[in-house]
Amino acid sequence: MAGACERFRVGKNYKIKEGDASAKPLSGENKATDKARVDEMAQQIAELQEVLYAQRSRKILIVLQGMDTSGKDGTVRGVFGRVDPLGVISVPFKAPTEPEKSRDFLWRVHQRVPALGELVIFNRSHYEDVLITRVHDWIDDAECQRRYAHIRDFERMLSETGTTIIKCFLHISNKEQKARLEERIADPDKHWKLQPDDLKERTFWDAYRKQYEQAILATDADHAPWYAIPADSKTHRNLAIASIVLETLRALKPAFPPPRPEYADLKVE
Repeated sequence: MAGACERFRVGKNYKIKEGDASAKPLSGENKATDKARVDEMAQQIAELQEVLYAQRSRKILIVLQGMDTSGKDGTVRGVFGRVDPLGVISVPFKAPTEPEKSRDFLWRVHQRVPALGELVIFNRSHYEDVLITRVHDWIDDAECQRRYAHIRDFERMLSETGTTIIKCFLHISNKEQKARLEERIADPDKHWKLQPDDLKERTFWDAYRKQYEQAILATDADHAPWYAIPADSKTHRNLAIASIVLETLRALKPAFPPPRPEYADLKVE
């Protein structure tokens, strides 16, 4: 039976299909069962991350990309909420500031990559600089291709210096996004999640889908793989990502550092 990494890994001819967003290949008997599995895996991820942090020999970078309402924040809470904050960092990338725009587009990103022992989650990422910028023609195709090349070099450098990279495209359908935006509008307690620009960006749906396809195909690599995560179901989305992360952590085989014999005779007064 194929593992989660193999099941959700994009292929060389990957296409974003509307119907794939509602797929639930990992689901069990019901939603409650799936939630229990997510909780169990989240605890296992937390335990393995503690060992990874103690070992301080590897780093993990998780990239979450997707259209508005696809569940990036929900993934952070649902999958990584039990990990000790000492070893996990969530980085939300928003529009670049003026000082950031005056430098190369990867400058602000490189400062936030994981250190040894850390698991860093990019909530949006350097991929915004080839998505929204291209959709709105703020850069031309030649510049977009240059940025793909820079991203490939950047991610290869991270991999060669000890970073395990997991890139997740949270694939939500047009219909489901519409429902979630309407829910936010209808509930005053969720207005803080809504920006008027979210509705404007939705009108560029087809253009975003095209750019996502191109970005994924241009930057997928064995050392920096893309995974297409069906995101219409929030529970299954978390189940899929938790499965990939847990599988990846287990493959790293983290181990606590060896004991220090010189500590054996230490006494606490």
